[in-house]
Amino acid sequence: MVMFRGQKQLSAVKEQYITDEHGERVAVILPLEEYEQLQEDLHDLAVAAERRNESTLTFDEMKKRISTSNGPI
Repeated sequence: MVMFRGQKQLSAVKEQYITDEHGERVAVILPLEEYEQLQEDLHDLAVAAERRNESTLTFDEMKKRISTSNGPI
């Protein structure tokens, strides 16, 4: 199971289902906090996917960029 920052294990969630006249699940009810965390995680994943082809920097390169723009670290 992949865990994101601040996420609870999904097994601990007390979801409820809405069913149709045939007993088929058609919707789910989640605690608001869990829904909001899922929305945030989905947004984070979308941002990561959009940026997957961007070039990367080494830690030393990032430190150099920060120190030249804001003074020494």
